[in-house]
Amino acid sequence: MPDRTANCPNCGAPLRFRWSGAVQTTCEYCHSILVRHDLDFRKVGVVAELPLEGSPLQLGSEGVFDNKPFIAVGRIIYEYDQGVWNEWHLLFSDGTSGWLADAQLEYAVSFLTQRSHPLPAPQHLHRGQQFQWDGAVYEVTTITEANYRGVEGELPFEYWDKQRVRFADLRTADARFATLDYSEDPPLLFMGRVVEFDGLRLNNLRHFEGWD
Repeated sequence: MPDRTANCPNCGAPLRFRWSGAVQTTCEYCHSILVRHDLDFRKVGVVAELPLEGSPLQLGSEGVFDNKPFIAVGRIIYEYDQGVWNEWHLLFSDGTSGWLADAQLEYAVSFLTQRSHPLPAPQHLHRGQQFQWDGAVYEVTTITEANYRGVEGELPFEYWDKQRVRFADLRTADARFATLDYSEDPPLLFMGRVVEFDGLRLNNLRHFEGWD
């Protein structure tokens, strides 16, 4: 898919975005958060200084999941009691998009999923609770309160004015994975599976001092 270009309405710098469905992007020059309406971008905020973190991924990192190549085109950054985690927005070679959760050397790929029945409200959720989706039993393993810390790159929706967000992670016995995301009302459900770092066949990673 060819890159597309536009200009930042705040500083005039060129914007390059890889995904035709991008709703939001950030300017790498003035750090403006820009929301797209048709072909026009509108500044809605500024990215604060992002927290230091040790993820090997970066915008432009490439990999493979289920034999489909992908590239990381955006991310949302959260801070919680164990440190920082990233939700990388992935653009796949077939034009679809998904997410790679990257937290403390644990990784999971997931996709936004629609359900016919309402998802549980946050006050009705607890660890150990079970749900049956697509023939598998998912159990709530963690409930996390996280602080939104910033965004980078291209996202499929507006996401820039959050503060504290609740998430619930669920697992199955065969490594399937789901997240209930309470940053929106009604909540969102993302489903996928836990993956090993080496299994993603990643390249174009960040280089840290001391690496070979």
